[in-house]
Amino acid sequence: MNIGEAAKFSGVSAKMIRYYEQIGLVPQAARSDSGYRHYSSSDVHSLRYIRRARDLGFSVEQISELLVLWRDRDRASADVKAMALSHVAGLKAKIAELQAMAQTLEHLADHCHGNDRPDCPIIADLAEPTAAAAAEHCSQAPHRTPRFGVDTPASSRHRAAT
Repeated sequence: MNIGEAAKFSGVSAKMIRYYEQIGLVPQAARSDSGYRHYSSSDVHSLRYIRRARDLGFSVEQISELLVLWRDRDRASADVKAMALSHVAGLKAKIAELQAMAQTLEHLADHCHGNDRPDCPIIADLAEPTAAAAAEHCSQAPHRTPRFGVDTPASSRHRAAT
């Protein structure tokens, strides 16, 4: 089958199939005399495997390792399980980070009046340096936190206009 058919049956786009071939994730497809790629049902099966692994969030490097394990019939299932559990731990850490971000933004939004005044805790929080940057900056020179609504360029223009 050609690359379009392989893409259709595997759920992997033709562009990604070419990319996977380029990086060596899958072997180069057989070519016809006229240079067209030809894929076997085994190739499509491998592409489906890759697609499923990508759907589960595995990186290309991890998929490469999974392909080696999949093709090795003498592998220990413990190796596959360890890899899956490591990936689960990474996903849970990412979920925790995203939940923390959402909670922070919800908290800031709850404390924002949402009116026509310039004071905004969301902007104030974004303007604050990170803890590491603040520690570095504090060691270099004294720092005065700007007063939003008073020290900002927009408020200065507004005061000058009135």
